[in-house]
Amino acid sequence: MSIDTLRLTAEEAMRLLEHGEVSGAELRAAYREAIDARNEELHCFLTLVDGDDNGGVPIALKDVISTKGVRTTAGSRILENYVPVFDSTVAERCKAAGLQLLGKTNTDEFAMGSSTENSAYGPSRNPWDPTRVPGGSGGGSAAAVSAGLAPWALGSDTGGSIKQPAALCGNVGLRPTYGTVSRYGIVAFASSLDQVGPVTKTVRDNALLYGIISGRDESDSTTVDVPPVELPEAEDLAGLRVGVPKELNEAEGIEPGVTAAVRRAIELCVSLGADVAECELPRSVEYGLACYYLIAPAEASSNLSRYDGVRYGLRVPADNYYELVARTRDAGFGDEPKRRIMLGTYALSAGYYEAYYGQAQKVRTVIAREFAAAFERFDVLISPTSPTVAFKLGERSENPLAMYLADVLTIPPNMAGLPGLSIPCGLSEGLPVGLQLIGAQFSENTLFRAGHALERAIGFDTVPERLR
Repeated sequence: MSIDTLRLTAEEAMRLLEHGEVSGAELRAAYREAIDARNEELHCFLTLVDGDDNGGVPIALKDVISTKGVRTTAGSRILENYVPVFDSTVAERCKAAGLQLLGKTNTDEFAMGSSTENSAYGPSRNPWDPTRVPGGSGGGSAAAVSAGLAPWALGSDTGGSIKQPAALCGNVGLRPTYGTVSRYGIVAFASSLDQVGPVTKTVRDNALLYGIISGRDESDSTTVDVPPVELPEAEDLAGLRVGVPKELNEAEGIEPGVTAAVRRAIELCVSLGADVAECELPRSVEYGLACYYLIAPAEASSNLSRYDGVRYGLRVPADNYYELVARTRDAGFGDEPKRRIMLGTYALSAGYYEAYYGQAQKVRTVIAREFAAAFERFDVLISPTSPTVAFKLGERSENPLAMYLADVLTIPPNMAGLPGLSIPCGLSEGLPVGLQLIGAQFSENTLFRAGHALERAIGFDTVPERLR
């Protein structure tokens, strides 16, 4: 049978396999054919894998996820030839579920960025318009799913690296509650924020993949047992209390087309039976970005200190140890990791620790409490995922502050460790707009229910217009 990878969902692929209508080899061949046709233009994959063709549904993994025997670069020259000798827990769980690895997807270096332009191996491109970015840092995963190069993928989200690319590429992205998915074997950026999650075509696919990767892991002491995942069936939102945070919906820089699409989605919530009301998160939005850009770089400077040219990865020869470390790090790290290492080292330095990092942690507690108070009134909070649709390649690459603002709406809930689901809610200027659904801790099932009902009501066609 002919396999249309642009429209085939992972759930449908599972059904075809179960009924014997296609084989694992045929599925893999179809996706490899799509990769051969479109990857050169879009640059979604950094490494492709030859499989045994006996597996189940194919999957792509962001290249910060360690895979035994398969190169894992984190988008950096410093790990250009690094081949892990072990699988991360999420890769192991995907294997155990019978998923077959297609390859590793492009990412901003060490997951630091909002456009995938910081990759040492060149930018990925948006399938809706290849002159535009796919978002970041997980642009490779989002673009691969959008362009039919993989039915689903895993990304990682620190400040918005699953949700924002999902918004810009028109697919579904979940950043789970912190601690519900193991970080064992994930190349670390900011350990108190990093979280792995699924990127898919549909909300049901997202729930299926989250069910595979989530749960307690003895190798990661921050993980917890999670409620059983419920595949969403509901077609209405009866009884759901939906809050519309004023600051997240009226933040500076939100494009009019984005606002219009989100407003239509909010009106749909009402027509689907939800109880919708406005609320406020004044401190979370005002201080979220500043708080993040103290905590994340501080943790990054600590995590990236391991890349010293001695133990693994790139080594630039030198006459003594200190020169070896300096030369290796200078040659191996790109501008963005260097920028964040310097910011973070300064924030952690003697005399400044309490004024910067310590203060940011106190603000983080305030943000968490503000969200907790909102969830006493509401089940779900709603806002745009990204303030803009996909911007042009190169448009913000020389202005780090403008790039950082791409995550202004995704960072506040991340600082509180909350789950967030981005679903497409329409088009602006012919490009996808993402709707962010934020839930209380461990409320993924509520997000899946709301997302599924809205997805059905919106009827968004996830296939990029230029590829139909």
